[in-house]
Amino acid sequence: MQTDTSTDTLKIGKYEFRSRLFVGTGKYPSLEIMQAAHEVSGAEVVTVAIRRMHLDDASGKTLVDYIDRKHMTLLPNTAGCYTAKEAVLTAKLAREALGTDLIKVEVIGDPETLYPDTLETIAASEELVRAGFTVLPYVVDDPIACKRLEAVGCAAVMPLAAPIGSGLGVCNPYSIRLIKERANVPVIVDAGVGTASDAAIAMELGVDALLMNTGIAAARDPVRMARAMGLAVEAGRDAFLAGRMEKRLYANASSPLQGLIAAQRGERA
Repeated sequence: MQTDTSTDTLKIGKYEFRSRLFVGTGKYPSLEIMQAAHEVSGAEVVTVAIRRMHLDDASGKTLVDYIDRKHMTLLPNTAGCYTAKEAVLTAKLAREALGTDLIKVEVIGDPETLYPDTLETIAASEELVRAGFTVLPYVVDDPIACKRLEAVGCAAVMPLAAPIGSGLGVCNPYSIRLIKERANVPVIVDAGVGTASDAAIAMELGVDALLMNTGIAAARDPVRMARAMGLAVEAGRDAFLAGRMEKRLYANASSPLQGLIAAQRGERA
C-alpha cells in the first residue's frame, strides 16, 4: 500500500509548499543552466541575493526573468550584509522591488568563514517581524539562538549544516536534531550540503526542508545534480516519516528461524 504524501506539505507562515527543497541562484555556469536545474529539482522556492541583483537593467533580461514565478516563490535574502541596519534596509528594498514579504535574513559576522553574526541576526529579525515580514533567518547550528529567533516571531529558522559553500554535509547532526526537537516553527537546514547523500541524511534527522545552492551549481552537471537533490530530499523525508529500524549490536535474521529449528529437531528425532 502506498502512503498518501499529498497532505505532507511545508507550512511557513501563510505560505504552503509541496516541495521541501529550496534552491539558490548563484555560481551557475549560465542562467540557462540555472533555469534548467530549477525545473528538474522540483523546488518551489528560490532565494535571490537582492544586493547582487540589477533589477532595472536596461540592457535586457535580469536574473528574475530566468525564474518561473508561476511555479516558484521568490525568497529574497540579505546576503552581503554585515549589520542589522544593512539587513533591514535590504529587506525593505526587496519587498518594494519584488512584491513579497518573505525574507531570508543573513547578517555575516566573519568574511572568511561567512558565519552569521547571531546578535545582529536576532536584532534584524526582530525589527523585520515588527515591520510585517515573514522572516527566515540564517543562523549557526545553536539551539539557543534558534529559540531566541523563534521567540521574536520568525516563521522558521535556518541553521547551517556546515560553512556556506563548503560541501561538508551535516557536521553536527546532534545540534540539528536538538534544534528540531525544541522548535515550534519549521527548521530548514541551510548551507553545507554537497551531494545527495548529505541531503538525505539531513532530512532523516527530521528537519522540514533544505536550502542549497553550491552543491547543485558547482557540480560537474548541475542539472543532473539538481534532480538527484530533489529525489534525495524526498527519500530522506519518507525515511524519517517511516521510522528507521532499531540499531542492534548483534545480527538478527531477516527470516524467522523458530519453525525451521523445530523442523530440524523433528528430523533428527
